[in-house]
Amino acid sequence: MDGPFSQNEDNEVNSWIKFGMRLGVSAALHPFEYSKTLIQLGYEPIAAIPGKSWSGKPIMKLPNIFQYTGHIKRIDGFYGCYRGLAPKLVGSVVAMVVSERVADKLGLIQLEENKEDTDLSEEDEYAQFKQTLKRDIVVTVSGIIASHPFHVISVRMMAQFIGRETLYRSIAGSIVEIWKTEGISGFFAGVVPKLLADVACLVLSSSAIYIVNKFFIKDKMARQYNGALMQFSCSSLLYPLLVVSTCSTVSGSRLMAGQPPIMPAYANWVDCWNDLQARKELKRGGSLIWRTQIRRTPRISDGFVPLPSLARYQ
Repeated sequence: MDGPFSQNEDNEVNSWIKFGMRLGVSAALHPFEYSKTLIQLGYEPIAAIPGKSWSGKPIMKLPNIFQYTGHIKRIDGFYGCYRGLAPKLVGSVVAMVVSERVADKLGLIQLEENKEDTDLSEEDEYAQFKQTLKRDIVVTVSGIIASHPFHVISVRMMAQFIGRETLYRSIAGSIVEIWKTEGISGFFAGVVPKLLADVACLVLSSSAIYIVNKFFIKDKMARQYNGALMQFSCSSLLYPLLVVSTCSTVSGSRLMAGQPPIMPAYANWVDCWNDLQARKELKRGGSLIWRTQIRRTPRISDGFVPLPSLARYQ
């Protein structure tokens, strides 16, 4: 006879199957994530070409994500496009295990998903929303903190493409490199803006979905589309924090990508935000298909001035 333990085991197996499928998709799309990371760091190895905007205005077009990935493949070959994948996958597994353990220890159980919303009173529906949001916040925060050292290693492995270094060749060697040069703080470089982005996106999107579904949308299919739209909108709004996180992750390391003149010596992530905001580069990498170069008169400053090959873009 199937009991509660059997049902829990089945749910756990199903969650791991879904997680494994997500890992597979993440691995398959890693070359594009690799390219996006380099774009967020401000690296433009392919010169912009003249083109026209939708309105016919002359612009300078930067390579799209497919052309950028093709450039990496030409330099490092097929397997070179998967630089940084191993620590990324390890970090995902660590995040999954740790976050679930923390949530279970705190008694934040997974709520049943097979119960129809129409069966719940307004009070029960709101209580379920709060419980689910609380669990999701705990899962998100604990997962990010536990896996961030592997995220740092993954990003820095990819950033080595810029300076052609080999400081971060393996997970073990990368751990030694970070520990010797930066100490424990190096493993959490860029974690604050990443936490802010993910937690804020979770709270804003969950709250918006709850309010819209409660008062405006009753159709089940329409609610699914609404959820996807809200998550996309919130993630786009908070995208600059992810750019800052990526830059802060590399800043201060021994990599060429994290040192002047390619990247200023940032004191902290707020300093990084202010610098990128002043140069209007907080959105770089936000558009992966239609990418244009922003032409402006260079500002006169005694600080960092980008090299021509690292021209401003979005």
